[in-house]
Amino acid sequence: MSGENSSADGVQRVWDVVVVGAGPAGASAAYAAAVAGRRVLLLEKAELPRYKTCGGGIIGPSRDALPPGFELPFKDRVHAVTFAHNGRFTRTRRSKQMLFGLINRPEFDQQLVEHAQKAGAELRTGATVQRVEQHGSAVPDRRTVAVVLQGGETVLARAVVGADGSASRIGAHVGVKMDQVDLGLEAEIPVPDTVAEDWKGRVLIDWGPLPGSYGWVFPKGDTLTVGVISRRGEGAATKRYLEDFIARLGLAGFEPSVSSGHLTRCRAEDSPLSRGRVLVCGDAAGLLEPWTREGISFALRSGRLAGEWAVRIAEAHDAVDTRRQALNYAFAVKAGLGVEMSVGKRLLAAFERRPGLFHAALTGFRPAWKAFRDITSGASSLGEMVRSRPLAQRTIALLDRGQAAAMTDEDEDLVDS
Repeated sequence: MSGENSSADGVQRVWDVVVVGAGPAGASAAYAAAVAGRRVLLLEKAELPRYKTCGGGIIGPSRDALPPGFELPFKDRVHAVTFAHNGRFTRTRRSKQMLFGLINRPEFDQQLVEHAQKAGAELRTGATVQRVEQHGSAVPDRRTVAVVLQGGETVLARAVVGADGSASRIGAHVGVKMDQVDLGLEAEIPVPDTVAEDWKGRVLIDWGPLPGSYGWVFPKGDTLTVGVISRRGEGAATKRYLEDFIARLGLAGFEPSVSSGHLTRCRAEDSPLSRGRVLVCGDAAGLLEPWTREGISFALRSGRLAGEWAVRIAEAHDAVDTRRQALNYAFAVKAGLGVEMSVGKRLLAAFERRPGLFHAALTGFRPAWKAFRDITSGASSLGEMVRSRPLAQRTIALLDRGQAAAMTDEDEDLVDS
């Protein structure tokens, strides 16, 4: 479906909000702006549905950020987690309540876009954005942003939301800075019914051999999503980790239907979230949880905020009001998602030093397992936990100092064994 750019009298149409990118962040932004009654155009370079490299885990915060009436297309519901430390010291923890659900991204993303369309947003696929301009001949006035498409066509808007992924052109315009880049490798592996049944309702998380790395198995009916992630720059070692991981699981004999890779990027703390009438959200803004690299909930939540504040920016009559609304958006992001990211960065730094300690805590220390369960199910968040639980505060403080409860490497080996 294409959005028309000219009115009947030949004057170029100006959209209230143009959203670039139709993933979870973009669809959420488009929905939020459209449900407020604004003229919204959603631009996507691919045709939908399209494949995205993603584990597809929908935790509580993701579920809570979905539009009203959204029915999640779950492929499985997770009630058990098997933890391993590089293939050793395996233990499974179970929960009576669902921890989180598993989806396929093409189906999930398509459904989100359909909700945005039902709210009134117009979708245009096959539209590759080259750049945005806020000054110059393409911009008729100071209240307008020009979105320039491949081929030279220009779309005008009162506000623009960049949700065009981790290699975002809109993010480059805003000046987004990243301080953590990770490489994720993933395989979608079709398996026989007997293998699928063994994994039903259970995921595996394997703390890996590289600093900060881990692997996962997410069951989705007759297919297992198997992946690993680690710091960028360890490409060959990360590939070996995935190959060894798949072989160790006994899955090397099954041909993947898809093998893919992607880079996740995490914003620097002082990175901007706006420039003039342009906002960024989701991966385009580098918003994700730094330790687990969970991004769907951050995309949904930041997308909704971006859509809401884009409406206010579209209504702003001067640069002062525009700046005020953009700062309010940044404050809203940092007050919620920013706190979670700050805690996640501290956890990642500690996890890189002491992965065995994290494994021992999650498999043998009830409060740690309860915290994991509460976060994934949506009963709490990393930010809430640190704010409200003295034990969590003390634990983070110990990890920050590198004391790790005064455990030495030898202590860790003893705990693991």
